Amino acid sequence: MLRIKRVPTIVSNYQKEEGDGSVRIVGGCGRNCLKACCVQGAKLPLYAYKKVNKIGTEKDLVVDEARESPVAFLDSLLLGEWEERMERGLFRYDVTACKTKVIPGDYGFVAQLNEGRHLKKRPTEFRVDKVLQPFDGSKFNFTKVGQEEVLFQFEASEDGEAYFIPGAPIAVENAPSFVAINVSPIEYGHVLLIPRIFECLPQRIDYESFLLALNMAIEAQSPYFRLGYNSLGAFATINHLHFQAYYLAAPFPIEKAPTKKLITTTNGVKIFELLKYPVRGLVFEGGNSLQDLAKEVSDCCIFLQDTNIPYNVLIADSGRRIFILPQCYAEKQALGEVSSELLDTQVNPAVWEISGHIVLKRRKDYDEASELNAWRLLAEVSLSEARFKEVKAMIFEAIATCPIVEDMLLEETTATALREVDSINTAASSMVAGNHECLVRQ
Repeated sequence: MLRIKRVPTIVSNYQKEEGDGSVRIVGGCGRNCLKACCVQGAKLPLYAYKKVNKIGTEKDLVVDEARESPVAFLDSLLLGEWEERMERGLFRYDVTACKTKVIPGDYGFVAQLNEGRHLKKRPTEFRVDKVLQPFDGSKFNFTKVGQEEVLFQFEASEDGEAYFIPGAPIAVENAPSFVAINVSPIEYGHVLLIPRIFECLPQRIDYESFLLALNMAIEAQSPYFRLGYNSLGAFATINHLHFQAYYLAAPFPIEKAPTKKLITTTNGVKIFELLKYPVRGLVFEGGNSLQDLAKEVSDCCIFLQDTNIPYNVLIADSGRRIFILPQCYAEKQALGEVSSELLDTQVNPAVWEISGHIVLKRRKDYDEASELNAWRLLAEVSLSEARFKEVKAMIFEAIATCPIVEDMLLEETTATALREVDSINTAASSMVAGNHECLVRQ
């Protein structure tokens, strides 16, 4: 059994450390939570999105008046409600005051100094060698958050049109999905999407939950609002199904990385491989329908889960591009294969860090942030070339993909790119203090 110690992320003001000796309250708790003791008769805003069959271009989203919602989903509802919770003092710190800069270099890694995210917490042991673990209701889960931390209910409209209800009853029997704040935000608008919250699902992606996350990305209609997912073993610490999302008006380095097309499936989904990026991964785009895209991606995730391979997912470009990134950093950490220099940074390379938005907890690391240091950290996250090739082959076999296009003309390009990656990894073999001026985002 492999375990690592890390400071757990506090996502709710009602979250308690495991084993802290606190008394568990049975029955009416009086704190307005989402459990049976408090949820009866409760009401929360409800946003029902219009179902779409296919993701259009960015231009299509702008001019498609038929998709106009009753309330501006991102600006007025999600970000507006998030700011209202900030004014009420529900967050553990003001993330908008955290220093952020774009690191000089070809990739434009984004570094943030967030000293408040791990203060006054002791390290906790987490098992990292088992991606699928049963839900444990005795541990913290999202039914224990306060109703004031929930922004709204999120579901598909059944009548073909989007609508918004300011105060809708919570119908537990209908398995509603919630959007709630993360009280330890990484960035502006940081929220949690919790599919079918009352079913108490463990942290594992299925088709229905991934389709819900895709629809949230589409509804936001902004390339700067992205959703992410961390499996257990890839730095998820709460075993209750959830995605994360936030707004950052800057491109992620992973979004700018070149790709090589591997196949186009019979249902029109194009699968690419990342090139010239420190973490190896796959990119999914297109499809004859939104459902086809969700099916291919979720099948890939299900395979990784069932094969016990930790992974992260980034939903980018308003749902048009999905990055799947198998990783092994926690396993290396548990086996003592990560250098003390990297461990001392206390950076947990989850989906946001892998995508190029790196949250640093020490001013020293922020001041010395450089592209080589970012590359060195992320290179430790990636599967080896041989292991990734093996996993990639197993994924294609598992999802029963029948390619109608297979690009065999880019082998030379790929080999060149891999040589360039190796040269960068060699250059990054030791920590390098940053000595360039950085563009600071106000």
